[in-house]
Amino acid sequence: MTLRVIVVDDEPLAIERLCSLLSRIPGVTVAATAENGDDALKALASGGIDLLFLDVEMPQLDGFDLIEQLARRVDQIPHVVLVTAHECHAPLAFDSGVVDFLTKPVRLGRLETAVARVVRAIQNSQAAVQLSEVREQLAALRGSLDSAAANVLWVQRRGESVRVDLRRIDRIQAEGEYVRLFVDGSDYLHRESLVSLLSQLDADRYMRIHRSSVVEREATVGVRRRVTGSYQALMRDGTILPVGRSYRASVRKLINRL
Repeated sequence: MTLRVIVVDDEPLAIERLCSLLSRIPGVTVAATAENGDDALKALASGGIDLLFLDVEMPQLDGFDLIEQLARRVDQIPHVVLVTAHECHAPLAFDSGVVDFLTKPVRLGRLETAVARVVRAIQNSQAAVQLSEVREQLAALRGSLDSAAANVLWVQRRGESVRVDLRRIDRIQAEGEYVRLFVDGSDYLHRESLVSLLSQLDADRYMRIHRSSVVEREATVGVRRRVTGSYQALMRDGTILPVGRSYRASVRKLINRL
């Protein structure tokens, strides 16, 4: 991992010393330096910065002020290590969410520890993002499986279980305590009430036309009105089904869609 770093300090000699030490740590690149908070914000605006070494005491915009500005003015906030000659700033520093706090003069060993902490923080953040993505993928897969399971009905036929896709049913006919499912030219007898099975079907695709009949809208190729005023539904397999008096309104809506 390569860390792109900005060093911010109002003392040029402090910047020079910290840059010299950072050059001795593998995987660290000083992308820019700044002697005040405004210049630091300009350098950060280009993006791609992983770590900010930030002096606390600077004129006009000090280190803590700059941290507050980052949230409002920078799209991707880098990790921050505060650098100061005064240890009294330490409690406020960690309250500000910084990764580490270094006191001047900075020593190489202590600087290496700070860099290592930043690397771990970045890796933990990346791992959290990856875990979140995996969880989202699993949730989507689980939802897909649940959806697929919800559209499947297992029926018994000649001593075996047959998988029936509810989305492929052309029509359903009630037969006492059973329903007969007509699917792709075959029919299956299944023990379940018509009302119960209808609740599992897509209401936009299926409609009840009789107390004993449910049809798939696309499988209904015509509607015939008899001289008596009653209706008959014509199915694509050639079947003619009576339309119950209380279901005529639904069939008239279907006529407008045919």
